[in-house]
Amino acid sequence: MVDSDGHTGERLPGVAPDPEDAERIVCHVDMDCFYAGCERLREPKLRGEPVIVGMGYEAGDDGGAVATASYEARAFGVESAQAITTALDRMPRRATAADSTPVEETAYYRPVDLDYYSEVASEVKAILHDCADVVREVSIDEAYLDITDRTAWPVAEGLARHIKQRIEREVGVVASVGVAPNMSAAKVASDHDKPNGLVVVEPDELRQFLAPLPVEEIHGIGPVTARKLRGEGIETAGDLAAADRVDLGDRFGSRGRELHDRARGIDDRPVTPRGLPKSFSRESAFGDPVSEPEPKREQVRTLAQAVADRAQREGALYRTIGIKAVEPPFEVNTRERSLPGPVDDPELLEATAMELLAEFEDARVRKVGVRVSNLEFTEREQANLDSWGGGGTGASVSSDEPDDSATNDATADERDTGPPTGPTRRGQSSLTDF
Repeated sequence: MVDSDGHTGERLPGVAPDPEDAERIVCHVDMDCFYAGCERLREPKLRGEPVIVGMGYEAGDDGGAVATASYEARAFGVESAQAITTALDRMPRRATAADSTPVEETAYYRPVDLDYYSEVASEVKAILHDCADVVREVSIDEAYLDITDRTAWPVAEGLARHIKQRIEREVGVVASVGVAPNMSAAKVASDHDKPNGLVVVEPDELRQFLAPLPVEEIHGIGPVTARKLRGEGIETAGDLAAADRVDLGDRFGSRGRELHDRARGIDDRPVTPRGLPKSFSRESAFGDPVSEPEPKREQVRTLAQAVADRAQREGALYRTIGIKAVEPPFEVNTRERSLPGPVDDPELLEATAMELLAEFEDARVRKVGVRVSNLEFTEREQANLDSWGGGGTGASVSSDEPDDSATNDATADERDTGPPTGPTRRGQSSLTDF
């Protein structure tokens, strides 16, 4: 499928192009207990066990807090942002628990490792950008996808399931996915059947789906607002939808009218990336790790061509070219080279990527990637990219725009976006975040 701007995107088999006035299809992907999932990826023995990620649990440490807790730990009352001392009271650390404590009432504790979590997140986001033309990365473990041009309502569940299965199969972590006609409803849907959920709400089902939900499940309503609404006798989304809009505006200002709309399934916000991209990249995993040079070279050539094509379509010049080689089980190696000035040169991109790959010709590799960064956009494209509609598979883009989920009680692992990448001296090949 090629749109009027020359962009291509795969559509599910048998799905005809949508009319211009087709209902939007928005997908919200939310990783389940992401930090704990990453620790289980690194240590398979933790699967099925209570896992608490945080700081301050070692003897002699100052107080800290829980960054995330697995669902097994949540069953014992351990929650994100909870004081670590409270978590230790409710679930002692397995390594130091008293002999009299039943083992099933203890948990594995692990320190926060943002570099590692960011690397795993980059693999998830590569899949998201491959499955949708427009992706809004909200945090390290959460994103919205506009999949209107990739599917249609009768088969939207199939694409959502494909995304969910790719994340689990290719990365090894679990996501809950919600599909709905707009962003706020898709967020509610992804939260509705956690963990490992998949909920699809078609347009004609939306009001019926929302109506019985507790009012705090509407996206944007936190505990404080929920208490105020309950004080007004508004217990459910249906109650909120039936409330007087003018009265809500008088009591809560424009926020009250907005929440009234969301309870009725109305949210006109488009899914837009958060600012201009900082990089474009493509990655690909081998079915089994490979040691032979030629499969790695062939894959890198293909990825370099794809990245060069994306940069040209978005009118971007690049100063830095990099590659990634991931060795089993999860040893990430990245190399990059900075150029004297910004270029749009597919042949140079491919040649540089191949030179950087040479260091790993004999290494056993499970995944390779190619990236361009330090981007510059032409004046013509700058005017068109203020609400940029593409979605590179590179790092999250920083922005001064408020987070969509700021009005909810986001957990620590929903707020963290990982450390920024550092600068590289001109002409230097270096190890850096990818």
